[in-house]
Amino acid sequence: MPPEPQPATPRPRRETVTGVPRSGRRRPPGHAPARSEISEQTTLGHTYVRSLMRSQLRAALGALGALALLVGTLPLLLALPAALAPGRPAPSPEPFLWAALGVAVHPLLWLVARRYVRRAERNERDFTGLVEGR
Repeated sequence: MPPEPQPATPRPRRETVTGVPRSGRRRPPGHAPARSEISEQTTLGHTYVRSLMRSQLRAALGALGALALLVGTLPLLLALPAALAPGRPAPSPEPFLWAALGVAVHPLLWLVARRYVRRAERNERDFTGLVEGR
């Protein structure tokens, strides 16, 4: 006797899923309380803005203190040769003055300014991250 034919089982239907992968999918923007607090000018929003202003003031005062220390010590450096040799006449400070102002001070001023700008930008980036909820 010949074998009975097996009933054909239906093959599962194949579906192709198209769309944005989960990792690339953006979440809907949530409630950004800091942004709304600032735009509505509430007490909390005022506190956020005040904290940014305080951090920027702290950065500016630090840079100003560094500059005052740097430029304030120049007269002491110019008086140093006369203090080291009290019996001899002091050499003319002009060559030292020009060397100190032209060679030593300008790169230091640039470094202080660069550090201040980087710190101010970091403060603003942190504040933006807080406001946008990142």
